[in-house]
Amino acid sequence: MKEAKSVMKTIVVMLLLLTGAAAGPPCAGAQALPSFWKSGLADIQEEIDAAERAQVRRIATSPGGRPVYALFYGRANPGRQMANYNSAVGARQPACFRQKEADSPATVFYLGPVHGQEIENIVGLVNLIHVAETGNDHRGEPWPDLKRKVDSCRIIIVPCANPDGRARCPFDSFYDVPTRTMTRWGQGTRKDGSLYGWPGAKAVHPMTGDVGILGAYFNDDGINPMHDDFFFPMAEETRAILALARDEAPDMAISLHSHENAPVILQANYLPWFMKKRIAQLSEKMKKRFESDGLPYGPVQQPRIEDEAHPPRASFNLVSALHHQCGAMAFTFECCHGSVSERSPEPLADHEQILRIQLTLYDEALSYIMENRLIWSLGRTDD
Repeated sequence: MKEAKSVMKTIVVMLLLLTGAAAGPPCAGAQALPSFWKSGLADIQEEIDAAERAQVRRIATSPGGRPVYALFYGRANPGRQMANYNSAVGARQPACFRQKEADSPATVFYLGPVHGQEIENIVGLVNLIHVAETGNDHRGEPWPDLKRKVDSCRIIIVPCANPDGRARCPFDSFYDVPTRTMTRWGQGTRKDGSLYGWPGAKAVHPMTGDVGILGAYFNDDGINPMHDDFFFPMAEETRAILALARDEAPDMAISLHSHENAPVILQANYLPWFMKKRIAQLSEKMKKRFESDGLPYGPVQQPRIEDEAHPPRASFNLVSALHHQCGAMAFTFECCHGSVSERSPEPLADHEQILRIQLTLYDEALSYIMENRLIWSLGRTDD
């Protein structure tokens, strides 16, 4: 019965696409979505237009001509800067990059999805903005502790880092939708209809040539921002993200993603060992919080050495670049789509649980950095 229901949803969506019914705003397939589920570009724009407490800036324009927005809450912490981060670390003085005062607000950078089909994170961030503005999420549920933490910190929110990919994704939710359907629209297809899948979608970059459906992983130029060329960025969106990290010097940077599995924090590659241990510590706390709240959570990833033998498999991706741009505690958070497959025949979380997963993540991350902040001190550079 469950399989027949999922197949029927897929058929309905494909009929909508073939008849042109999905040519406008992305559709939700056969789903009736709750009012708090705000996952589209129009939802982001509506929330930004209503925001009164945030400073809003258009930081980039996608190849498709779509805006990439950043919202800023709290007092900026410019500090004193004597060198770029890499040079400052070379001097054994990271404070030469940004000398922060002990009483300055902690800064957290929430980077919305760079993959346009990972829409659960747009839902979370639009609701986070609503909490920052009103104290309540879009269900009307108050989050007083989260609101207090937001008010105590410098918060940077990029609701969607790949609006091109989001605009091409015909789904507003993947809850109870076959994972294969999500993969089709996420990583795209070849001209013969075969799926690129994961990690095959990373083997061609920029994604051009043998393309049937250009997956929402990519902007309209075929660039996947997660694997841009960070020394010579190809995408304006990537340049803007890295510039934001350099200028704001956040204490923590979270790249928000989604997959078919249970929510989990993923370690970034090529970070200092002490930073990897901090990320594992946060993941342990997150797992306890999620489980106590009745929410799913995956295994805690422990620090590991990247590549001990040829060939290399651990990539230096956007999250790695964020750390090396500004010294932030940078990691990926993977939410669950709620999609279904033979391996996972039942959704791991429904719409309301996914929203709670998102807001609980934001709350727990703020708690951690406020309690465990690293303040660099400036000393001699010749010892």
